[in-house]
Amino acid sequence: MANQFGDKIKQLREANHLLQRQVASELEIDTPMLSKIERGDRKAKKEQVLLFAKLYNADKEVLLTLWLADQVYDLVKDEEMATDALKVAESQFKYKTRRKL
Repeated sequence: MANQFGDKIKQLREANHLLQRQVASELEIDTPMLSKIERGDRKAKKEQVLLFAKLYNADKEVLLTLWLADQVYDLVKDEEMATDALKVAESQFKYKTRRKL
């Protein structure tokens, strides 16, 4: 199970010498919920990702990217054609980006 986001927020919490209960209180969630988010058993909401970035003084784009990557992985992980589908999606994003320029 992909859990890049959970691993990162746990690393940031520990680097900031914060306990799970302290962070959970700031996010207005209970400690078991935070523990599940860090382990990848629960998904954080997008609004919570922004709160984590603010609380840890972390780059919100990095955290949002990891969070979204975990979401995409969970969506396609059991599909045989996942890699091909991701390549097609990537080319669509590149095309869309070029058209905006």
